[in-house]
Parts: sequence; C-alpha cells; structure tokens
Amino acid sequence: MKKLILTLVFGFFFCLNSTASENEETTKDCFEKLNKGIFAFNQGLDKAIFKPLAKGYRILPSPIRTGVGNSLNNLSNLTTIPNNILQGEIKLAGQNTLRFVINTTIGILGIFDPASSMGLEEYIKEDYGQTLGSWGAGPGCYLILPIFGPTTSRDLVGTVVSLAGGDTWYNVTVRNDTQYFSDFDYYFSRVGSGIDFRAKNLESLDNLEENSLDFYASVKSLYLQDRKQKVLNSDVIINTQDDSDWDDLETK
Repeated sequence: MKKLILTLVFGFFFCLNSTASENEETTKDCFEKLNKGIFAFNQGLDKAIFKPLAKGYRILPSPIRTGVGNSLNNLSNLTTIPNNILQGEIKLAGQNTLRFVINTTIGILGIFDPASSMGLEEYIKEDYGQTLGSWGAGPGCYLILPIFGPTTSRDLVGTVVSLAGGDTWYNVTVRNDTQYFSDFDYYFSRVGSGIDFRAKNLESLDNLEENSLDFYASVKSLYLQDRKQKVLNSDVIINTQDDSDWDDLETK
C-alpha cells in the first residue's frame, strides 16, 4: 500500500514538472516492476469477473446494449463540455451542450440519440488529462492502477481534478445530496462503462493477448498511442473495435 501511495505521489510531481512533447518515447515506465504486478492482478480480476460479465452483457438484445451505450456517452458530455471550453473549443462546447440537452430530453435520458439525426453527429470525448496535454504538460510516467488499469501521471492528475470538482456527474451524485440521484447512480454508471467497453472489445483484446509476445508491452503501447491521438485530436484509428472508449478503460 505504501508503494502504491509513493507511486501516485511521484507520478503527480513527475507530471507537473514534465513539458516534453507528446509521444510514446517520453512516457517512461518508471515503476515497471510494480506496474507488471498490478497488471497481473488486473488480468486475474478480468478473467474471473469482468470478462464473464461482459460476455453476459453481450447476450442482451442489441437495442438494449445500444441504449446503454448511448446513455453512457450522453453522461460523458458532462466531462467533455467543460474540457472543450478549457481547450478553447467554444463552438464544439456549444454543439455538445446542445447534443446533451436534446438527447437527455427527447432521447429519454440519452437512451436514444436524436441529436445525430438532427445533424449533430461529431462527438469526441475529452477529459482533464487531454486538456493538460493540450496545455503542454507531458505524459510523465506510465502507471497501472488496480482495477482501473493503464494511465499516466498526467492523466491521474486529470482524474484528481475531475473528482475534486470538475466532474458534474460526480458532483450531482456523490459530492452533493440531491433528491433525484445518489452515489449508486455514479458508481453504477462507471461500472457500466467498464463492462460496455469490455463487451465491445472482447475479440480485439483476446486477439491482442493471443498474438502478443509481451501482452503487457502491447497494452502499454496501444494505450499510449491512443492517448497521444486524443491529446493531438488525431483522426488515426488504432486497432480496437471502438477507439473512443479507451478513455473508459476500467476493467483491464
């Protein structure tokens, strides 16, 4: 436990002091031995819990899975919109706000996506880690967190910023007592995001594991490439079934 705390602390300082360019080579695996141990632990959890849940989820009718995915994407707007603003993307923030309002009301809490049929199709998730990257902060150290999986020290800082007040959904459900939402709603949505991601990527992750000489290195490379593309707003697609869901990686 002490090692994990030290890892997080050093990760914070490494990120805050790093302004290196955004590329995989500058993301050092500063705690490789510890990371590999946590990675093995996460693999065990995945095989015992998350993968079976994802397979069960895949049994549900396609319209139900689509509705769940739409609803989770709609909720993610609550993080994307403030980050659009922080990155100076005011027009995109307005468009995503309009998407959120339309899908939450006409789309019945985001289950349906009428905004897309109205021409509001482009939706790219943003988070505080991406915003820090767009401001010039380097990725820092590569980290593996228990249950939550791959991240970097910069993205970990972004997560802390989000939980400290930047995540509207967290504020409404967990931080503040409201009449309509509870802590359960937040944690259920986060677990749901992880299962939805795992279900969408069952085959691609299985193939990656089967065909990789070093699964740990492959996952690291894939994750860092994806985060680089997101920070740079690149259109290059990497080898996952749903590239946009790598930021929800919680069950890896």
